[in-house]
Amino acid sequence: MPFGADSPRVTVTPPGPVSRALAARLRAVESPNITPLEDTIVWTEAAGANVRDADGNVYVDLTAGFAVAAAGHARPEVAAAVGRQAARLPHGLGDVHPSEAKIRLLERLAELAPGDLSVSVLASAGAEAVEAALKTALVATGRPGVLAFDGAYHGLTYGALAVTSRDLFRAPFRAQLYPGVRFAPYPRAPGDLAGALDAAGRAMDEAAPTGAPIGAVLVEPVQGRGGLIRPPPGFLAGLRELCDARAAVLIFDEIYTGFGRTGRWFACQYEGVVPDIMTVGKALTGMLPLSAAIGTPAVMGTWPTSGGEAIHTSTFLGNPLACAAALAQLDVIEAEGLVGRAADLGATLERRLRDWASREPRIAELRGLGLMQGVRLGGTTPDAAGAASRTVAGALREGVLLLPEGPAGDVLALTPPLVVTEAQLLEAVTVVERALAAVS
Repeated sequence: MPFGADSPRVTVTPPGPVSRALAARLRAVESPNITPLEDTIVWTEAAGANVRDADGNVYVDLTAGFAVAAAGHARPEVAAAVGRQAARLPHGLGDVHPSEAKIRLLERLAELAPGDLSVSVLASAGAEAVEAALKTALVATGRPGVLAFDGAYHGLTYGALAVTSRDLFRAPFRAQLYPGVRFAPYPRAPGDLAGALDAAGRAMDEAAPTGAPIGAVLVEPVQGRGGLIRPPPGFLAGLRELCDARAAVLIFDEIYTGFGRTGRWFACQYEGVVPDIMTVGKALTGMLPLSAAIGTPAVMGTWPTSGGEAIHTSTFLGNPLACAAALAQLDVIEAEGLVGRAADLGATLERRLRDWASREPRIAELRGLGLMQGVRLGGTTPDAAGAASRTVAGALREGVLLLPEGPAGDVLALTPPLVVTEAQLLEAVTVVERALAAVS
């Protein structure tokens, strides 16, 4: 099979000597908090659903590069668009004299986004889009408080970190975090729905001890790093009602779920609920940093008109290279029907996982939607996080890349490129099954 649609091929037990040597070089020049180097492979090439490491091993990638490579790694059409743009106009004055690519992308996002979401603020990292959304909510309501949810992950810059719930990330910086954020339960089952909405409503109504009345509700339609949790039907609609009744801004973080990952362009479309602002990123370009906060004309119209100095901007806002990549990426996703493919192949994956779970007592729960599936370990496993970590390491040795997710690290996340072949996907799941079976 061609590289991109190939099976795992491991010729040197990973991490091999070349990867280990490169990791040793990295240790000397990178902050120690970034990359865990014990089982690190160094990537040298990627295409489709395959990655090749510095020792020549070929992997099937069930991470899609943190869900970025929706249309596949190194998508030729996207790379060619970047090359053409680089040769003509690689950079500009994004908030003074914009490029045509920026304008065309903003128009395309307005066409794709649900409802009347049509006015955007562009950014680079997803966390920046979250912060743009939070600023917009404050401008629109005058109320600085934010309601977020247990298990939420919205990024690690300070504004985004303040609305991220995991203590691992928050604790070292708690003294510098904005205190006007409240967290409510994120429901996992239909029986949780009424209590979760009641808790959210109370949090919005109670007087905040910080003097920060809530003007924004920020939620992931499907929690990603929180453990690939899909809330019960009615949750998003209930939040919409709570916000409408209180003139609060509803923000959906679709950075992980957007652009086909769940089998719809955006996960909120399963429930037919339109937020006031939606943040997107990751799969938007497939290879370059770009994100956006897409809002309704009403909420975005509360920003003051720029008089020459924008009060929220950045040097690389609307970078032409990133915008050209995004336009090409969206063309590929649309032309190849990758949104529908994610739904169909996701159903195949879900059936396979159900069969596995019926035979494996250490699987406690299956989660997810489309090609965003999670396998939570537990059941008869006393150390679910340890078992997940060892399963990930075992799969790596057999040529499959996957990551543990969830606050406890007990969820095996299967989020491959939407172009992964069925044969690759099922073979990769077999490897993961074998890796868990080998865990004592």
